[in-house]
Amino acid sequence: MGKRVWQRLWKTWTIDKPAALGDWLWQILVVELAALLDRLTLRKLIALIPVAIVIGAYWHRIPLPPELMLVGDVLAYIDIFSMIFLIGFSTRVATVVAVVRQAIDFVRGAMRHVPMALHRFGVRHRRAKDSPRRRRLTHAKTDDDGAAGMAGLAWA
Repeated sequence: MGKRVWQRLWKTWTIDKPAALGDWLWQILVVELAALLDRLTLRKLIALIPVAIVIGAYWHRIPLPPELMLVGDVLAYIDIFSMIFLIGFSTRVATVVAVVRQAIDFVRGAMRHVPMALHRFGVRHRRAKDSPRRRRLTHAKTDDDGAAGMAGLAWA
């Protein structure tokens, strides 16, 4: 019976207790830390920076310049600046979209008038044959035809 008790004790302290300690460490260092980091946002992390600065200043007993305390305020306003930037960007995109829409409407309107303009010019109609009474201008004589070949001279 004494051997059995020692075997149970040995199993408890060499296998069960370290396994329970490992499970506890896994729960604390992995699962709980992951849940904490999942809830931790960039804004919350930025809000911790001034706290760390103040704790460090009091711990080391060094004078803290006011500019260093304002770092936290400036970092807190990053989200406001980013919202202003996004609003400005979206208005620029909206302006570009409106200009492109107007250009498309203009092209559509112009394309609606193309068939009427082509019909007005009579593109589909063939030309009438030349009439015999029509005067031909291809063999007309001008004063320049008989000019002497004095190339390079200009008359003033």
